[in-house]
Amino acid sequence: MSDDAVSDAPARAVEVEEKFDVDEHASMPDWTQLADVDEVGAPEVRELDARYLDTDDLALARARVALRRRTGGPDEGWHVKSSAADGRHEWQWPLGDSADVPDAVVASLEPWASPPFTALARIRNRRIAYALTGVGGVIAEVVDDHVTATAERTGAVTAWREWEVELGPAAPADPQWRAAFFAAVAALVDAAGGRPAASDSKLGRALGR
Repeated sequence: MSDDAVSDAPARAVEVEEKFDVDEHASMPDWTQLADVDEVGAPEVRELDARYLDTDDLALARARVALRRRTGGPDEGWHVKSSAADGRHEWQWPLGDSADVPDAVVASLEPWASPPFTALARIRNRRIAYALTGVGGVIAEVVDDHVTATAERTGAVTAWREWEVELGPAAPADPQWRAAFFAAVAALVDAAGGRPAASDSKLGRALGR
């Protein structure tokens, strides 16, 4: 493991989002039809390259935890993600100077697994992001993902396109508002020819789950 300059204290976030599978030629709907969304921001292109790791016996996968090192985009770094009822909990550390898993990240994984961690999957993604803004700021972010994934332990390669809609800092916390918002999102996506994602994560899809 690595003892580089990566800080012990991670940035923390809870992702509340929905994912949808779409065909290659699908066109984005008019997101201003959503409640409280007044404007769709200019597209921001992000070239993302994520390498996922796990133990040989997939201890993290069994616990629904993901460990990755991702480059590209505003949140590049080391990430640990864990699924929970209120959303996807994420801890993030900076990249540091080494490709080895930093000690601080290893320590955060102790409830689920111990090293060594070895390559599980590589997921490359050309992402086009749009900020959906309202009076209070960013209500949500929509991303149009063109994904190519390699399962490192089998060599299987898959490619797909998906849309993600993730709530932003200006989204109301009211559960009824959120349920109505995502119901409206699903209706717009359905009208555009999309459908609920076949897997709840890119890693799961890369591994055929």
